[in-house]
Amino acid sequence: MKKIAIQGIKGCFHHAAVSRYFEGCHYKLMECYSFRELAFSVAKSNVDIGVMAIENTIAGTILTNYSLLSEYKLRIVGEIYMPIRHHLMAFPGQNMKEIKEIYSHPMAILQCELFIDSHPDVKIYKYSDTASAAKYISICKKKGLAAIASEYAAKEYGLEIISRNIQTIRRNFTRFFIIKNFSNKEDNFNKASLRFKIFHTTGSLSKILSLISNIGINMTKIQSIPIIKKPWEYFFYVDIIFNNIKDYERMKICIQRNPYLHKLSIMGEYKNGRIRS
Repeated sequence: MKKIAIQGIKGCFHHAAVSRYFEGCHYKLMECYSFRELAFSVAKSNVDIGVMAIENTIAGTILTNYSLLSEYKLRIVGEIYMPIRHHLMAFPGQNMKEIKEIYSHPMAILQCELFIDSHPDVKIYKYSDTASAAKYISICKKKGLAAIASEYAAKEYGLEIISRNIQTIRRNFTRFFIIKNFSNKEDNFNKASLRFKIFHTTGSLSKILSLISNIGINMTKIQSIPIIKKPWEYFFYVDIIFNNIKDYERMKICIQRNPYLHKLSIMGEYKNGRIRS
């Protein structure tokens, strides 16, 4: 039985990502208070695998998580894109007219702004995360209280969903990395995550990106993150997809020989995750 670390508690969206990615597998969840605790647990082999959110289509990239992956030298071995659907849930037997207070994470509250604005008499309270808000409502067993959380949270804590899909933007997705403290060499992959630093010369970044493009490799993401204690210096994180591993290997050789690039590292080689509806 695999031991898998997530940030949050059972019923959170990390838990939902684990359930989808490892569907049909037996596993035990380790609930982590923070992303750093998650990364540390994977690095020290306290767990077999970690599942870590890396970006959201509304909120953008979680920059600190890229830094944690680098700091703990963790390997990306997979990814999954999860739809984020928010539901209003409460202790069974109630309807919306009875709800006086709503609890949830600030981001979930923000993402359900139109629904909340349509109920101006309901008081809104911020909570540490969506699943914890659902758990709190379940423990209270008190009428008039509701939480905004996932369907997994409703099932986990025995709550009844009053209103489904209350998020303002319907197509909202979060990308999760599957991480380990090592990775076996696999031939069956078509995506890679790279990290590199470039020298401060005119056009150095564009030359690196042109090299990747000229080989026929598709770059799907680029993210710059400041290097701590080195003002105005950055690491660049790049995701690429390719159909031919030979092209990928040729690209690695060309990039490593490029005079504009410094400190290339391969953060992971894995299968491209499909967006699940």
